Amino acid sequence: MFIRRIGIDLGTANTIVFVPGKGFVVNEPTIVALGQPDNKVLAVGAEAKNMIGRTPADIIAYKPLKDGVIADYYITKAMLRYFISKAIGPWNIIKPDVVISVPAGITQNERRAVNNATREAGAKNVYIVREPILAALGADIPINSHSGNMIINIGGGTSEVAVVSLGSIVSWASARIAGNKFDAAIMEFIKKKFSVYIGEQTAEQVKIEIGSALPMKEKLSMKVRGRDASSGLPKDITVNSNEIAEALNPLLIDVAQNVQTVFNATPPELVADIMEKGIMISGGGAHLRNIDEFFKRMTGVSCYISEEPLFCVAKGTGLILEHLEVYKRTLLNKR
Repeated sequence: MFIRRIGIDLGTANTIVFVPGKGFVVNEPTIVALGQPDNKVLAVGAEAKNMIGRTPADIIAYKPLKDGVIADYYITKAMLRYFISKAIGPWNIIKPDVVISVPAGITQNERRAVNNATREAGAKNVYIVREPILAALGADIPINSHSGNMIINIGGGTSEVAVVSLGSIVSWASARIAGNKFDAAIMEFIKKKFSVYIGEQTAEQVKIEIGSALPMKEKLSMKVRGRDASSGLPKDITVNSNEIAEALNPLLIDVAQNVQTVFNATPPELVADIMEKGIMISGGGAHLRNIDEFFKRMTGVSCYISEEPLFCVAKGTGLILEHLEVYKRTLLNKR
């Protein structure tokens, strides 16, 4: 059976591809390994991620998206070609229609770059949808309802807060603070407190295994290996979840201020709806322990983690693909 439609959650940290009838067929890091000096693509996705921090001088593990938008057009195009061909298979002779996610604050030039790169990577028609809409759809929020719903989508490059009503975004704010910045904050904290350098992958592992948005009574701890700043020799240290909460707190407060900004720009009737229903949290950042309680304390509004938060945007592309003709006339015509 030829695949005619696919949905792509083009994230800064991970790219997820959805195919109707098959589900999630690709879930890989948004990373490309290049050989120098000719910039030849050597590996994409999980294979390329394994090279980070381990490559010789003539190989660079490169992240072609920065803060949710294309930072390097040609590498992004090569990566999209890889993911599309992996999703549709080698014998699919029909170019598929592609629904692809972009940040809410994308500019017209950035939108054009996504459109062109996706077409040149093998798509027939490209339908660009803003992430908060897709995340809301994937979280089973009735976006066409006349009542207001708020969603916080914390990805790898951006955290986006949006109020959705009547099939569109009423108010929104976007911060370039998300999973990658969390990793950097953990690296910096460990360097300052323990005088130990750790890499990106180690910081991400610490965040996943013991990370928390709030201090915990029963602390989780983890042994971490890095390079001693003074001697340059390997060193083992033990970090706990409360230290990670301390490292992440300034960034999470910035995201919470964005939530406040969105509330300030939202009509009172919709604010009342949100107070009644609560706030939905999606994206990979929703896996951080106690993040729902953190936002509840900051806003005074109940918060809930969506089901399978990492896949909400990709699920949203799947729902649009199922009703593409309907959305072509409504949602996909809104810029």
